[in-house]
Amino acid sequence: MKVLVASHTYIVDLNCEKLRALSELEPNLEVTVIVPKRWRPRGVQNKIIETQYCDEGNFRIIPVSNFSQNHQGLLTFGTDLISLLQEFHPQIIQVEQGSRSFAYAEMITLNRVLGLNAKNIFFTWWNLPYKLKFPINLLEKYNLNNSHGIICGNQDGAEILRQRGYKGSIKVLPQLGVDESLFQPQAQPELASQLGIKDEDFVVGFVGRFVKEKGIITLLNSLSLILDKPWRLLLLGRGELQSELMRISVNKKLQNRIIWLESVPHNQVYQYINLMNTLVLPSETNYNLKNLTSVGWKEQFGHVLIEAMACQVPVIGSNSGEIPHVIGDAGLIFQEGEEQSLANCLLQLMNNSELAEKIGYMGYQRVMSKYTNKALAKEQLEFYQKIINS
Repeated sequence: MKVLVASHTYIVDLNCEKLRALSELEPNLEVTVIVPKRWRPRGVQNKIIETQYCDEGNFRIIPVSNFSQNHQGLLTFGTDLISLLQEFHPQIIQVEQGSRSFAYAEMITLNRVLGLNAKNIFFTWWNLPYKLKFPINLLEKYNLNNSHGIICGNQDGAEILRQRGYKGSIKVLPQLGVDESLFQPQAQPELASQLGIKDEDFVVGFVGRFVKEKGIITLLNSLSLILDKPWRLLLLGRGELQSELMRISVNKKLQNRIIWLESVPHNQVYQYINLMNTLVLPSETNYNLKNLTSVGWKEQFGHVLIEAMACQVPVIGSNSGEIPHVIGDAGLIFQEGEEQSLANCLLQLMNNSELAEKIGYMGYQRVMSKYTNKALAKEQLEFYQKIINS
């Protein structure tokens, strides 16, 4: 089977591990990944990335000229894509830029014009209802009508596509798995000493953006309700909310219990997760956020959850979006925005070390069976085989 995957996501080599694992599942499986030649990621890395060609036999990464360098919906590829498609002649074409993607429409059209007869699949994270205006509504209609299958990163996204009339095959599967060789239980005594963490401290961790929808204010307020407990809060990240978080921490006399860390490389995050007695993802649905084609945000997956679970760190999550589906019965869930409910979850783990250990191990088992790159690759291959044989 020849599989072609296109997305700006794979300009980062670490993000390619699931597709590498896919290419290794069967001897006759070839995976070619198309990425934009030049891309400017959003967020803190405010610079153009020039991607490099990579050939590992059955797995290749090929940079292709592109016409948008920082907007995934507007991303399209240059004419060098045509010769690549003709040479590779894929059986599966998967574009991971959403339902309203110009790049996906481009691939669908070239698939037809070049007579490749490949199956068209797209990936989307979007998990809130939306309305589209002309001409974007026609673009999505074209993409949906020509899709042989869809992979959604969450349950809500699949339901929304059903509501929009799509009747084909949909697979719920996250875009990226966890690297279990990196994210695993590893004691970090030297790092704990450097950060002033003592053996008796119960370390509550958060990893992510400092924005309102991530629920960090709720986390601070919940911790202020249990000041009699010996907790420390480890915050990894940065964002527009940082100054407000610092102000709240001073007002509630929490500042001496908080450890702030910025700019930790992803391949070092596991060290800090292993310092935590629990990782909390207190995300809150926000219907005020707007972009070009939709309004609102709720948690689409929460990748840091599976990283913590792989380290056997017990997790606590709100009921926003996909979080309850990711955690399942291997963690604690609270009503988003409810400070006392979150405080109660924290107290359960602080007061019952056996429960914390049990939840940590259940989370580890869940990740090993469902969320490693190899486990996801197997599910993705099964979906491809179903689409090809249908």
